[in-house]
Amino acid sequence: MTKTIAKTPSTQAPAPVAGQKPHAPTMSDVAELAGVSPMTVSRVMNGDAKVREKTRVKVMAAVAELNYTPNQVARRLAGSHAMRVGFLYSNPSAGYISEFLVGLLNQASSNNVQLVVEKCEDDARDQARRLIANGIDGIIVPPPLCDDQKLIDLITEAGTPAVTVACGTPDPRVGGVSIDDYQAAYSMASHLVALGHQRIGFVAGNPNQSVSARRLAGFKAAMAAHKLADAPELIVQGLFTYRSGLDAAESLLALSTRPTAIFASNDDMAAAVVAVAHRMGLDVPGDLTVAGFDDTPLATTIWPELTTVRQPIADMAEAAVRFVVQQIRAKREGEDAEPAQMVMDFTLVRRQSDAAPRIRPPSRIAGKSKP
Repeated sequence: MTKTIAKTPSTQAPAPVAGQKPHAPTMSDVAELAGVSPMTVSRVMNGDAKVREKTRVKVMAAVAELNYTPNQVARRLAGSHAMRVGFLYSNPSAGYISEFLVGLLNQASSNNVQLVVEKCEDDARDQARRLIANGIDGIIVPPPLCDDQKLIDLITEAGTPAVTVACGTPDPRVGGVSIDDYQAAYSMASHLVALGHQRIGFVAGNPNQSVSARRLAGFKAAMAAHKLADAPELIVQGLFTYRSGLDAAESLLALSTRPTAIFASNDDMAAAVVAVAHRMGLDVPGDLTVAGFDDTPLATTIWPELTTVRQPIADMAEAAVRFVVQQIRAKREGEDAEPAQMVMDFTLVRRQSDAAPRIRPPSRIAGKSKP
């Protein structure tokens, strides 16, 4: 029978070997003497209020006994080493991704970050597993992948720092950067009502993305707040693609009483609405007001230029890089870092695609017309 003998930690630093410099106590020495992990020592040295007082006393006693001094220079260098950050995407909007990449690259260059871009055709978890296996330091996940719960589970279980961007319901286990999609949609819908539109079509986004539900909810809340009649036929499903925007516009503009304004959940679908209106001989905005969401480059490359909600995509990407860098540095230093969550401001941008309706239809309040 084998007997295991527990070793008593030495209370002294190892004696120097002849011809060698004395061994300076390390964080591991402190941890061994105090009977805690190196990460706990790091938390105590950084003043973490979550450490129990009994543990803090043990650690500080070991620090005093070993005459340990944290090497601040080494800690700074640990945080400044090059970092590899993965960017997983499968967004169908080229305009959205181009804006996102501008923000990523701007911030990556100033933070010594090497960006690893991965387009996900099928299951994003395959790319994530490969990145993690190859020692990736952090991962940034934009829509629609930010809503892939299995992907987020995989990343968090691996202990890899991560940040999601533009997620309607951010996961608290990872960092997050977003806008208030509900309020943004509410503001745009209210703007269209203020112009005099009472029959407003809405092209919803992909139902698999959480922001779609938030934008639809904001639109519906604005309609209710302005006491406009509930008109289910005016809400048409889209998929955030140009093709789905064409189908949605054809459906809305084929109604016997067509809308005088259409609000699409992104600029790609709004651009498709403009294209269908032109094909039908309708003037935009004279016969039909069109509004979008995101303010991607497409919004100013079509005619007329789109009135839209500006989501600061590049700024959000920059913030995501900063957040993931903070998490990576904290991990390298053995610290616990709470994932940061940020809600950025949106802007309603008016251009040439909106106007008051030429002939105001009767007001529809609670389903009835005013006398």
